[in-house]
Amino acid sequence: MKAHEILAHEIAFDIDGVVADTMASFIAIAKQDYGIHDLVKEQITSYWLEECLPIPDEIIWKIIDKILTDPFGTDLRPLPGAVEALTRIAAIAPLTFVTARPLKPPIEQWLYSTLPAVPTQRIRVIATGKHSAKVAVLRDNGIRNFVEDHLATCMEIHQAGMRAIVFDQPWNRDDCNGLPRVRSWDEMLNLIQLSHAS
Repeated sequence: MKAHEILAHEIAFDIDGVVADTMASFIAIAKQDYGIHDLVKEQITSYWLEECLPIPDEIIWKIIDKILTDPFGTDLRPLPGAVEALTRIAAIAPLTFVTARPLKPPIEQWLYSTLPAVPTQRIRVIATGKHSAKVAVLRDNGIRNFVEDHLATCMEIHQAGMRAIVFDQPWNRDDCNGLPRVRSWDEMLNLIQLSHAS
């Protein structure tokens, strides 16, 4: 992809694994609540945690449920550079976030708090409840570019004729069939046109 190729009003973002460092929260809760001390992010080699972590499934789902319902109580933090980058993008165009989370209010309030320099009316959150619903949401909202960490969803978006940008994480390093990949928010910013159209 070329620098500054993407228009700010034609891009949207996933939240977990793109804006929010959700797996760091998962690891912290596993340690604090369940005494699981030896997890590191690089062990998470599959988006589906039960496939790659030596933790009983019921504990995995309890931790995930806690993160989904209480991002403040779980001390969910943004990934490095996300706040600065999104604040710059929001100065050009409203921000749209499309998440497979089933509950919108907790993560919406978290975004409002995490992006204090962005007016709340410039933050739109769409919670689909499932990954497979993202393609239709993006198409219906005129979004041509989407930043996502779930490789299967990236492929679905690409096959639907939109551009999926893979946000690099340990769980999405399989072959992405040539889809563009960014490894940081600085790289992401370099792809977006951050000046107002003349």
